[in-house]
Amino acid sequence: MPPSTPSPRERLLDAADDLFYAEGVQSVGIDRVIERAGVAKASLYSVFGSKDELVRAYLERRHQRRVARITAALARFDTPRERLLGIYEILAEVASQPAFRGCAFLNARAESRAGSPVEPVCDEMRAWTHGLFAGLAREAGARDPERLAGQLVLLYDGANATARMDRDPTAPLRAREIAAHLLDAAIK
Repeated sequence: MPPSTPSPRERLLDAADDLFYAEGVQSVGIDRVIERAGVAKASLYSVFGSKDELVRAYLERRHQRRVARITAALARFDTPRERLLGIYEILAEVASQPAFRGCAFLNARAESRAGSPVEPVCDEMRAWTHGLFAGLAREAGARDPERLAGQLVLLYDGANATARMDRDPTAPLRAREIAAHLLDAAIK
């Protein structure tokens, strides 16, 4: 049986993912997304209604994939401590990929206007990230897991930005070292 052709929705999301992440949400026009997807303009508007909604759907799908990727990768670590610090190793793996352009959510949020459909998706991603760190901090025995999570997310964001801005995929590994010190101090 021959493989099925992806739906127009999937083709549009694939094209948006490639173009928006590589070049930015604002610099990529709808016509380029449509051309890359190989669909009619009417398809975009019947499926998403607007570019804003396409951007929202692109980020939602990226968030779902990010959650699945991180969750699967964390399974290779045995203890809560290893999983917590492993988040930085996972980021280093992502940052070492040639197409790495930093955080898609930060990039999109920086380009969006106040009140855009991008904000709730970015907020959801941020809440998930903080919750992941807080949950692992709690499991690792941190006295104040919410406070430690805030510190570790800040460190994670800095490592992500440094990896992008300095073209340094080892930044998350250096952040992991700092995270280990923060974790040790939080469980004493």
